[in-house]
Amino acid sequence: MKLWKYLSRKGGIFLNTTVKQMILLFLISAGLLVPTFSFSDDCFDFDEEVFTKNQRPFVCFDHDGHNEKAGLEEDCALCHHVYEDGKLVEDESSEDMACSECHAKENDPKQFELMSAYHKRCRDCHLEKKQGPVTCGACHEKTK
Repeated sequence: MKLWKYLSRKGGIFLNTTVKQMILLFLISAGLLVPTFSFSDDCFDFDEEVFTKNQRPFVCFDHDGHNEKAGLEEDCALCHHVYEDGKLVEDESSEDMACSECHAKENDPKQFELMSAYHKRCRDCHLEKKQGPVTCGACHEKTK
């Protein structure tokens, strides 16, 4: 408020009411937007455009945080795998592709369904390692 008084008083910098209102509006807007950008989470959306009817909220997946915590930084192909003729191609990664490029949205006899692929890949790994969420609500958290 001292700045406001300085800008308004005689002998100080004179600003008309419109300019002061614009400055105030800018400062308020900036104050409201800063938390949005500063504290945004690092959620990776799982082919959100593919799923149109959802029974549960999307999973907020912090890709880099998860991989660091799980010690997976060097093994991208563990999740981003490549199959040719039904066989896993060792040391080949699909990290530059969307999962939906290989996994069908709905049942296709030639492809593993996308939602099942996510659930199987994540849940099986968590069960094998005996750490990480394995229940629906643990991953699909409802927003408050």
